[in-house]
Amino acid sequence: MNPSRRLPVIICIIMALMLAIVPMPAWAGAYRPDWVVLTLIYWSMTMPRTYSVGTAWIVGIVLDVAHGTLLGQHALALVFITYLTARFHLQLRVFPMSQMTATVGALLAIYQFILFWINGVAGTYADAVVYWGPVVSGTLLWPVVSHFFAGIRYRAARSS
Repeated sequence: MNPSRRLPVIICIIMALMLAIVPMPAWAGAYRPDWVVLTLIYWSMTMPRTYSVGTAWIVGIVLDVAHGTLLGQHALALVFITYLTARFHLQLRVFPMSQMTATVGALLAIYQFILFWINGVAGTYADAVVYWGPVVSGTLLWPVVSHFFAGIRYRAARSS
């Protein structure tokens, strides 16, 4: 793949990681969208052969280190979600926006459930809003995020 087409995606992933760790007020922190998950869903849906499970594993390990959580927790959840997205990318890409938004909401819920399950096994407990707040905010933001990334992909394709 042309390096000029890879650079925008890598920048998007780095920006998503930065948005995931930027400090927020306590009341808003529980509703922080899962920027990394949304980013990986979009790019693994549009370019599944380039950005898929391997990318999700590396980004997940970086996210685990950045958050100071159990090593491999986010990596496992991201790999599962990215695998599902890449596996069904042809079906997902033809969905209308409303159905795609609902599907992304389900993927975000699965992601949070995996994190909830791993934290339960590890003995770490948190309020329900910590798990379900990002699902609601990420689902509501998906149309905007998808449109934003589509613009980046279009500009990268035109410049190469």
